[in-house]
Amino acid sequence: MSDSKLQERVMAALGTVIEPELHRDLVSLNMVRDVSVNDGVARFTIVLTTPACPLKDVIYRQAKEAVLRVDGIRDVEIKWESNVPTDGRVFGRMELPLRSIIAVSSGKGGVGKTTVAVNLAVALAQSGARVGLMDADILGPNIPKMVGLGFAQPTISPDRKLIPFEVFGLKVMSMGFLADPNTPMIWRGPMLHSAIRQFFEDVAWGELDYMVVDLPPGTGDAQLSLAQSVPLTGAIIVTQPQSVAVDDARRGLAMFEKLNVPIIGVVENMSGELFGEGGGERLAQERGVPFLGRVPLAANVRVGGDSGHPVVADDPDSPAGQAFRTLAQAVAARVSVLLLTQKSTIPLNIIK
Repeated sequence: MSDSKLQERVMAALGTVIEPELHRDLVSLNMVRDVSVNDGVARFTIVLTTPACPLKDVIYRQAKEAVLRVDGIRDVEIKWESNVPTDGRVFGRMELPLRSIIAVSSGKGGVGKTTVAVNLAVALAQSGARVGLMDADILGPNIPKMVGLGFAQPTISPDRKLIPFEVFGLKVMSMGFLADPNTPMIWRGPMLHSAIRQFFEDVAWGELDYMVVDLPPGTGDAQLSLAQSVPLTGAIIVTQPQSVAVDDARRGLAMFEKLNVPIIGVVENMSGELFGEGGGERLAQERGVPFLGRVPLAANVRVGGDSGHPVVADDPDSPAGQAFRTLAQAVAARVSVLLLTQKSTIPLNIIK
């Protein structure tokens, strides 16, 4: 049989392989490229919707098994690339080269929301994605300390834009780089709205796959300003397991639903003996949204935040480090599903 005929059969075989998150076959999703057959060896590229794909091994196994069932094929070689979908609402409204904007929120303070945002962003960057981390907690910025930048001041580009700092593979911007650390910022709603908008428009972010935005706790002006300023791809709700934290998280989740912001899912932080376990998962089940995972209460998470060395970077194989990497995969998969089911998604070129 000719190689061209075998190529057709290989494509037909790959058309039976279902992407586990999107529930459609690889061929109709345009995830298969550059199919060739030479001397019985089938070679092709699978283009994932995120470099942090949690089910890459499943796709590999099923694709290889399907192709090896084709008569005349004795071996399979698969290359991998990624093409993160673009939220067309972001590009359409702001003309910014951001493929998705992920808000990280909590109903109350003290649940480790910023810790989750920082480690999530670092884990996404470790996967090979281009990631920005924006500190939208204008009145109480903590991200500079948590990524080891302290009170460094950004430089200005020739076109008068702030140049974000780059650390742990991230691009980072915070009001903590621009304000006197010893002076309280007593700002009202319109000033917060303007600052958040400027952090999008007046910072030279470049093209990013994921913009992770760390919001202040609660359901106030900053959350409303962000939702009104930019089209959010989705929101992550962070809670501790105990009832009082879950009650506040429930209110925060309901706020985003009222603002028509998709819920990416719920994260249970500081899970374990001290605060209990299961509150975040029960909230997710109650509200019918994904439970993204739990992060254990661990000393190395606190030490990493205080020292400016996020645990997922410094101790990635610890239970907490592994939990954050698993969380990043779950978030990336959920964002892909949200974007690829949007009518306004824009396909872009494959990331090399």
